[in-house]
Amino acid sequence: MRKIILFIASSLDGYIARASGEIDWLFTDQDYGYTEFYNQVDTLIMGNKTYQQVLSFGEYPYKDKEVLVFSQTQQGETDNNTKFVNNNWEDLIRILKISNGRDIWLVGGAQLIHVFLKHHFIDEIILSIHPIILGSGIPLILNDPSLETELQLKDVKTFDTGLVQIFYNLN
Repeated sequence: MRKIILFIASSLDGYIARASGEIDWLFTDQDYGYTEFYNQVDTLIMGNKTYQQVLSFGEYPYKDKEVLVFSQTQQGETDNNTKFVNNNWEDLIRILKISNGRDIWLVGGAQLIHVFLKHHFIDEIILSIHPIILGSGIPLILNDPSLETELQLKDVKTFDTGLVQIFYNLN
């Protein structure tokens, strides 16, 4: 069975982006395990806001992967191996998990992470905590008491830049 893995970065105070959506504070000086992780997935899932942000970075970085964008407004397919998902998404996720293939990367954003946590679709979290306090922004986990979830620590990696990468399995 394929795993859905949330591979994401946050500030020390739990924000995945500034309120504007900017991620200019993220370290880009090292790979931080990204290449190894990227090679273990063949499908990416993201929300439409995240997808639009990715498109603003220049050359589309995920041409070699199947990309599913969850959107309430966009429909159809694009020339980037991207398909917009508007309905029957729970069935789609269940089918994806049992289908042949590599693991699935839940890229973000916060609203989609919230939905996937609420429906217990995330199998693993790899969280890279950057040594910065933003004070405000887009939170990694939206405030919702129904999301209480126990995590099982799998591994911790530290880097000389102060970045800490924590690996959790979800029960």
